[in-house]
Amino acid sequence: MKAQRTPWWYYLIALALGLGAGAGLAAYSDRMNEPLIGAPWFVAALLAILGLVVLVLAWQVHKYATTDPAKRSSVFDMTRAVYTLVLAKALGLAGAALAGWYGGQMLVVLPHGEAPYFSHAIIECAVTGAVSLADMVIGIIGEWLCQLPPNEGPEHPKTVEANRSRGLAQPAANRSAE
Repeated sequence: MKAQRTPWWYYLIALALGLGAGAGLAAYSDRMNEPLIGAPWFVAALLAILGLVVLVLAWQVHKYATTDPAKRSSVFDMTRAVYTLVLAKALGLAGAALAGWYGGQMLVVLPHGEAPYFSHAIIECAVTGAVSLADMVIGIIGEWLCQLPPNEGPEHPKTVEANRSRGLAQPAANRSAE
C-alpha cells in the first residue's frame, strides 16, 4: 500500500463546506429563534487534547522512521504507524471542516454581537474555531512526520551510479532497461 499526501485543496474544500454549513445553521437559528449556535467549552478542550495526542504519536513514528535501524532500541508496531497516519489525515480534514463550521456561525452572528447570548456564542465559536484551525495544522504536520525517509535500495539512482563507478554489476532490472 502506498499512502499519498493529502492535496492542499482538500483542506480548502473542507473549510468551504464547513463555512457554508455553519453559516446556514446560524442563519436558520436566527430565523427560527432557536439557540443552535456556539460550542460548549469542553469541545475546544477535547479538540486540543486530540491534536496533542496525534502530534505526539506522529512524533514517535517520525523518531522511529528516521533512526538508524542498528541504533533502534525497541520494536515499533507498523500498524500503529499506519493508524497514526490515518489519524493525522483525518484530524487535518476534520479540523478544516470544523474551523469553517465555527467561522461560518461566527460570521452570521457578528451583527448581533451586542446581545449577551450572541457575544458569548461568538467567543465560543472563535476559540473552538482557532483550536480547529490548529488541529488542521497539526494534522498536516503529523502527516508530514509520518513520511518514511527515501529508500536508497539497489534501484535508486545514487546506488546505481555508485555501483557503476566502482565497477560492480547492476541489478537485473536496470540492465534490461538499457
